[in-house]
Amino acid sequence: MAASAADTITIGVPVGLSGANSVVAPSVVQSAQLAVDEINAAGGILGKKVVLEVADDGSGAAGAQKAFDSLIFQKKVNVLISMETSAARNAALPIVSRGKVPYIYTSLYEGRSCNRYLFVDAWVPDQQVGPIVDHFMKQYKAKTFFLIGSDYAFGRGMLAFTKSYIEKMGGKVVGDEYLPMDGSDWTPILSKLQSSKADAVITSTAGGAPNVTLTKQMRAAGIKIPYANLSVDEGTAKSMGSDAEGVFIAGSYMSNLDTPANKKFIASMQKKFGAELKTPNDLSVPQYEAVYLYKAAVEKAGSVDTDKVIKALPLVSFDGPRGKTSMSKQHHTPLTMYLGQVKKDGSVKMLDSFANVDPGEQCPNLK
Repeated sequence: MAASAADTITIGVPVGLSGANSVVAPSVVQSAQLAVDEINAAGGILGKKVVLEVADDGSGAAGAQKAFDSLIFQKKVNVLISMETSAARNAALPIVSRGKVPYIYTSLYEGRSCNRYLFVDAWVPDQQVGPIVDHFMKQYKAKTFFLIGSDYAFGRGMLAFTKSYIEKMGGKVVGDEYLPMDGSDWTPILSKLQSSKADAVITSTAGGAPNVTLTKQMRAAGIKIPYANLSVDEGTAKSMGSDAEGVFIAGSYMSNLDTPANKKFIASMQKKFGAELKTPNDLSVPQYEAVYLYKAAVEKAGSVDTDKVIKALPLVSFDGPRGKTSMSKQHHTPLTMYLGQVKKDGSVKMLDSFANVDPGEQCPNLK
């Protein structure tokens, strides 16, 4: 057994197969599986076979503590790569520090989570919020905004940034309301939204299930003002059916990106998963790219040794479906961002793109 362990590199994927993220987690696992298959077919990493260990973190803090503890101390993974809720990430970081394992976080999030072992290849509010607010102000002459979120780090962090950006641009926030992560009755909040007479609404909920319930209830209430969702991805939009039509989203990936790298990725995903394929999206594609970024870092370091790998991670890049990504900016990633609007069939119409958007000051004091 010891010999075979020495011949493999194990990637731990703690992800919300149950709970709020269960709508999107399967697409994240599929992306990781494709990356590992491709890498193994090309000879592995440093000649070693790559294996995945997937663990359900329940989309929350308690589940994450169990999942990370098991992956780091029982399964002895070499690296953790995954999309998770902010509640899960925050609960897991002390375990990551204790276990001294590199952790590439592949989820859009509220920003400014800083740890020497943590690297992020997804976007932060500094990259996402501007395109949406600017569009609403310019296109719809919106001056007043109503904000709705899930009551935890992501929901509050995203909307705190959104509020400050709206005010900086001369707008006004007329309401700011939250439900617990597992809450599903948005009726009282939607009543407040309607009586506020806001020009536009921006939401930031736990990815997956809360997005679906909020959007369905908003449509049922007949709310017609411009609506942007900071946490919906294409996969979740498709699962909402016609309720998602007209929702504005901004992200670093759209499945219809017309580039050779994205077409190749989509074709490979379709070939591997066929009818089982989950819609590739802005939560699953950073997962695929992160596996390759880890590969590049290990090859640059010449070792899976944690200290060597975390020194190499900010120095490497990967040309993937989103273009070139590099976690070079204080363990975060400059990204091209896209503004889109969901169509009736769940696909996204691209409205605008913003090249190489800086993540801003995220972790200036990292050692």
